[in-house]
Amino acid sequence: MAVIVLAGCTGAPGVTTSALALLLSWPLEPGRKMILAECDPDGGAVLHGLLQGTLGDRYGLRNLSVAARRGEFGDAFWRQLIDLSGEDGQRESPRDRLLLPGITDPAQAASLGSVWKGLATMFRGIETDHGHDVLIDLGRGGAFGLSGVLAEQADAVLVVVRNTLRCLQAAQARVTALEERVGDVGLLVIDEGPYPAGEVQRVLQVPVVATLPYAPEEARVLSDGAEQPRRFTKSPLIKAARTSSALLVQRAAVRRARLDQRRAFAAGR
Repeated sequence: MAVIVLAGCTGAPGVTTSALALLLSWPLEPGRKMILAECDPDGGAVLHGLLQGTLGDRYGLRNLSVAARRGEFGDAFWRQLIDLSGEDGQRESPRDRLLLPGITDPAQAASLGSVWKGLATMFRGIETDHGHDVLIDLGRGGAFGLSGVLAEQADAVLVVVRNTLRCLQAAQARVTALEERVGDVGLLVIDEGPYPAGEVQRVLQVPVVATLPYAPEEARVLSDGAEQPRRFTKSPLIKAARTSSALLVQRAAVRRARLDQRRAFAAGR
């Protein structure tokens, strides 16, 4: 049970594709749900990528700004979720893997000033009251600015990087700035380049929490809605995402315990 943020850096490290792989492979006990929220101010990618534009823009983050002004935020939130848990041949979906689509135009971000804090509170309530997990995709810049409150309130924040020289150099300033804002930051590494985890940690001075393989064919299924290859659910990408999800939950639990100790200490002084 955790609220986890994925953030990116310059270039296209694969934040949304990684988030979708985690959503679809996240281990869930009966009655629990996993919610992926696209909260990138630069715009979401799932509606026109994985979902191929089949749902238009009827669902998503933009509609919550209207609901917030009407005082209907809580009810509206659940109506904006899209079910991604159904499988071919399955008569009834368990509705346990849900997506809150992001905005479709970066210009829409200007109307979301009142939404970010409401979402942070909503996500915490979902985790506490219902025991559901929440994964937040903040894209390249969403961990800063007004939407950064989502990172501040999360149990764990991970920066998605590729272990290439270009990406690691681009990530250095971003990781440092994010650590200054939220404290403990971890890395989710896409294993495209030559640098091992130890070298990535040395360069960026934060721990590598989990690693996903560089798998363009499988990734295109998630990023562009490409046809699934055979045994997609047993592919190295999905298997690694399943392992990574457990590591992310563990990271969130450790960080939350540390924060709780600090708050208890501060309250007792």
